[in-house]
Amino acid sequence: MGSNLRFSRYFLIGIAVFAAGSIGWRVFGDRQAGTPPVSTAVPDAQPAPDVGEMVAKLEAKLAAKPDDVAGWQMLGWSYFKMQRFADAARAYRRAADLAPATADNWSALGEALVLGNKGVGDDAVQAFRRALSVDPKDARARYFLAVRQDLEGDHRGAVDGWIALLKDAPPGAPWEGSVRQLVEQVATREKIDIAGRVPPPVTPPAGAGAGAGAGAATGAGASDAAMARAATDAIPGPTADQLASAAKLTPTQQDEMARGMVDRLAARLAANPQDADGWLRLMRARMVLNDRAGAVRALTTARTTFRGDAGTLAKLDAAARALSI
Repeated sequence: MGSNLRFSRYFLIGIAVFAAGSIGWRVFGDRQAGTPPVSTAVPDAQPAPDVGEMVAKLEAKLAAKPDDVAGWQMLGWSYFKMQRFADAARAYRRAADLAPATADNWSALGEALVLGNKGVGDDAVQAFRRALSVDPKDARARYFLAVRQDLEGDHRGAVDGWIALLKDAPPGAPWEGSVRQLVEQVATREKIDIAGRVPPPVTPPAGAGAGAGAGAATGAGASDAAMARAATDAIPGPTADQLASAAKLTPTQQDEMARGMVDRLAARLAANPQDADGWLRLMRARMVLNDRAGAVRALTTARTTFRGDAGTLAKLDAAARALSI
């Protein structure tokens, strides 16, 4: 099976989960329950400026001050949101060179390389290993190294790696459910016995709430970040039969299959529009598929549907800013 075909399998498993690919682009945003890695951080809760204007200002600032680590991190994040993954990788590499003792710089670099190259190549593996040399618990690096194992045929090793990641999941980790789902799918597909090996879900402390981490951030910024993370919920993955069918398809056919999954989500929402989380998933999926017009339509319809619900409208607006819709 070719590398592009195998990578597409992960795209199908999560769409919004594995494209940011299979878990991580924004879902590792709460590795320490409220402290997002660089590439997944959400800026403070305020109207987002034009992305192009923001990038131009950052580029000018860094031209005058090339040793500004935080500036390179934010530039990488901005390029990443624009799906300019090669540029994001260059920015994160500069941040990593300037601050090599920061694991997030290396894992963010690896993440951008994975998306840019549509696969977990040797350069990404090297970046993830550098991240783990700094922080052996870096969830993003551990996840993608396990993906690499699965793509190379070491399915049992990949499942072992993801289960170990689940065992280290902090309470309320937003990526836990997606990793758990992936473990079950790959184990089913490859007939791997995981009975009694997968830890039970980690329950957040009382009062922590979804998107906990109030100790790390407070006020509107924390609230907006929590709402924006809701937009990264995974679209339910395909069944084992769908995965088997996908393995027989060309990359173009797999793209069509992925779009079909998103279209079915859209059809379900048309029949049952009172599903705020569903609209957030649709917005995210449309952006992943480079269908900004579709994402705008989803946002518009959702806002009309929930026009009397201030809380849901705030969540939709926060997600739209995070997704650059």
